[in-house]
Amino acid sequence: MAVLYTDPEIERLMRESKSLPDDWRDRLRLKPKRGHGERQLDIAGEAGSTFRLILRQSKVNVQDFSAILGLLVPESNRVFRLRRYNGRHQHSNSIEKQTFYGFHIHTATERYQELGAAEDAYAAPSDRFGSLDDALRCLLTDSGFIVPPDQQIELFDGERDDG
Repeated sequence: MAVLYTDPEIERLMRESKSLPDDWRDRLRLKPKRGHGERQLDIAGEAGSTFRLILRQSKVNVQDFSAILGLLVPESNRVFRLRRYNGRHQHSNSIEKQTFYGFHIHTATERYQELGAAEDAYAAPSDRFGSLDDALRCLLTDSGFIVPPDQQIELFDGERDDG
């Protein structure tokens, strides 16, 4: 399989500034879809790229979720997954011959594309999140997103009692 994006191109896309719209929270509230909740939101990047945020969560197991940053590949209908923050389950990296169980972050790599595997087949364990809300927070922080002024990166917490 041909390499669609090299590692330096992937890194540049991750760093590209992406401004969230004022209503981003409402637009990412999960809607029912065949046994899970799902939502997506397209975002324009500062350099002209179009990105897609995708959230999914099982209705049966709240630790079965994904927060995904994809790139809409120009002149195609393909979404190239740059980063995917997954809930707790087993994952194996075929090149490294490594298997682990837990929360983890998938990253698009040139070498997995060269193998003919999914662009984001490589993953590393992470203790930075334990919920979809936290995974989204990590994704936004790691991926050059700009949150509208006076908004925190909170999605599902609703009303907070700070007193």
